[in-house]
Amino acid sequence: MGCKQGSCKDPQVQEVRSNHFPKTLLFSHLFIPFMFWRLVDTDLAEPAYTAACDEAIVRARQKNLVPNTLHLYRRDRPTISLGYFEKVEETVDLEAAKRNGVQLVRRFSGGSAIYTDQAQIIYSVVVKRDRFPSDPNEVYRTICSGIIKGLEELGLEAEFKPINDVQIDGRKISGSAQKIEKDVLIQHGTIIMDCDFDLMFEVLRTREEMTSLTHELERDLEPEEVKKALIKGFEEALGIRIRRGPLTHFENEMIEELVDTKYGTEEFTLLR
Repeated sequence: MGCKQGSCKDPQVQEVRSNHFPKTLLFSHLFIPFMFWRLVDTDLAEPAYTAACDEAIVRARQKNLVPNTLHLYRRDRPTISLGYFEKVEETVDLEAAKRNGVQLVRRFSGGSAIYTDQAQIIYSVVVKRDRFPSDPNEVYRTICSGIIKGLEELGLEAEFKPINDVQIDGRKISGSAQKIEKDVLIQHGTIIMDCDFDLMFEVLRTREEMTSLTHELERDLEPEEVKKALIKGFEEALGIRIRRGPLTHFENEMIEELVDTKYGTEEFTLLR
């Protein structure tokens, strides 16, 4: 699986030198300079796949097979995403989850459990650790500023609420979690387009003041509209440019392996 740096024969991933850019990657014959970030949009996907995809991107970034990446997706069914260190029975009403057909998946980052479904956009920023300040709280503030700028594109005024939330008029519309794997950082979280809050608080044992884009804008939104706003927001806030690119062969193989051995297993989901 994969290849050694500098000797890769995978047609989807080739490291090349350029007079214009110090180092670039070739994704399916598209050059993506390292000064650009890659956009991976897997849209609707199974819960185990989404968790595995995030970790696979981190591993590929560690090997310098891919540039810094923004991953956008939605889960294709009601799902509770558990923080790695959380105990299931202290966090989730398992009877209510089973009764309502809500699936569980455990992610590899910490933080609190969240409820997600097709009406929530989930973002993941995967980046070399030295791209941001050393203070994790400042990293949250910096990356969440991209969400705030994205919401501005939609006509909403939001603010960062330490440690890791974005709020509108005191109500949470986005929460995030972080993990550092050697020299790579991942921050991921949700943006609530719409939500069945009654179901959310029936299956989760915690309650917060929350809101949604649909409620704040008093209209329905298409996922693509929100994604475009978020991309613009991250570009402006982080001073970057983002180009769409596919997952690599290495990442696709890693996703399959992680679903089979980790995220798709009851053993890992019910770890605690």
